[in-house]
Amino acid sequence: MLQTNLGHIETEEQLKELVENNEKVAVCCGRMGPMCIPVYDIFEILQASYADIQFRDMDFDIPAAALIKGLPECRGFWGLPFTVYYRNGKVVKATSSIQSAKEVKSIISDVFA
Repeated sequence: MLQTNLGHIETEEQLKELVENNEKVAVCCGRMGPMCIPVYDIFEILQASYADIQFRDMDFDIPAAALIKGLPECRGFWGLPFTVYYRNGKVVKATSSIQSAKEVKSIISDVFA
């Protein structure tokens, strides 16, 4: 399990239920490494300002992460983390590698406005 203050997704069922039952979901799938930790930190800060968005993390090395890794939107990704934004059960944006708070906020404005 990742050592963050975010809610953790540990099973395929948890991810499916989260996406099906919430309009806006952001999942950061990665490891506890230098490219991922800044994105987790940004999610932790933003969750206080965006109560309508479900911010979660998911360990890249668990079997359930295959749902994220196998998305068509993530096929060409090489860098961690894989960050996926869902709206009304559908992927609306996916990014990889480190991101700044400004980049994450811009994505949120674009896909969840």
